[in-house]
Amino acid sequence: MLDIAGELHRWCGEGRAFAVATVVAVEGSAPRQPGAALAVDAEGTVVGSVSGGCVEGAVYELCRAALESGESVRERFGRPGDRPGEDDFATGLTCGGVLDVLVVPVLPDAPGRAVLAEALAAAATGGPVALARVISGPAGLLGRALLVRADGTYAGTLAESGGPDRAAAAEAAALLAAGRTGTVTVGMESGAGVRCGDPVTLLVESCLPPPRMIVFGAVDFAAALVGAGKFLGYHVTVCDARPVFATAGRFPEADGIAVDWPHRYLDAQQAAGALDARTVLCVLTHDPKFDVPLLERALRLPVAYVGAMGSRRTHEDRLARLREAGVAEPALDRLRSPIGLDLGARTPEETALSIAAEIVALRHGGTGAPLTGVRTPIHREPRGLGSVA
Repeated sequence: MLDIAGELHRWCGEGRAFAVATVVAVEGSAPRQPGAALAVDAEGTVVGSVSGGCVEGAVYELCRAALESGESVRERFGRPGDRPGEDDFATGLTCGGVLDVLVVPVLPDAPGRAVLAEALAAAATGGPVALARVISGPAGLLGRALLVRADGTYAGTLAESGGPDRAAAAEAAALLAAGRTGTVTVGMESGAGVRCGDPVTLLVESCLPPPRMIVFGAVDFAAALVGAGKFLGYHVTVCDARPVFATAGRFPEADGIAVDWPHRYLDAQQAAGALDARTVLCVLTHDPKFDVPLLERALRLPVAYVGAMGSRRTHEDRLARLREAGVAEPALDRLRSPIGLDLGARTPEETALSIAAEIVALRHGGTGAPLTGVRTPIHREPRGLGSVA
């Protein structure tokens, strides 16, 4: 749901009634992952997607029905014809996966609308915020929402007794800190109208400010990489010690330009707490006086990716210099150099594509090999470079 927060925040501000369908579980191959959402307002306007087209029509109708009934519903979509009595032309996922979708009406006078509105407002401006919603559990709780802020405080309630709220908020805060979207299960407490210990399963959607990409070296390849980084959802900074090259005019798409020695800038960012486990560092200078002191520091930081441009000869020389500087082999193993995947890239744009592809492959555990003839899963769980949703 937070992936379409900007539009839904506007709808809330306009007082619109709408229903939101959110992917809450996936089995096998499916085009969208948990958290992907489609919304329909009372006029029939649609934003978002839950399947890339396979089941959008059926989900649209579920949203329209939810607006009429005011009731939340969870629906499962598998292969066409899988259900008893269905033929091969029934709605379903032709890719062979299974998709569970939660549909929740958000009416102007709904008690939980204020919680959703606050979550949408925060997500629309970059967070940080987590939204936890009941996707299975005792009857009547489906779709209930809890908003969790970065400081651990929360708003809303999952049950009248407030029984599961504290545990749910703690679980959601942990996922928010990791920048992850996922499901958690917490127990109910007596007094909620259900048996003590009855479980409630929640989908927790996390929204954090965009992860950072820092491009060192204000070269023509950097200009192309800035565009690729922005396309992938990164907040991109270009750093170079040469003020004549590091200008906003040369990098209009960059979020920031830093004129400083690369290693000194990196030290300052680390001291300011501006780097995290989602940060990617791309070193394009291929000049030892810049590269070595920078990489000596970068390879010791808990960032997601460190890549450096250069020929294989440059790479071997760089490794020798880093060893002389005292960088240990486990740290050197983290260096992606020569940077990028083997696409045969020649132009700056092609090179930027190869670097971006390597970052995506590393994030999701991809091999970088052609999918044709490969038996590995197409979709994998994220591996730590951070969600940009």
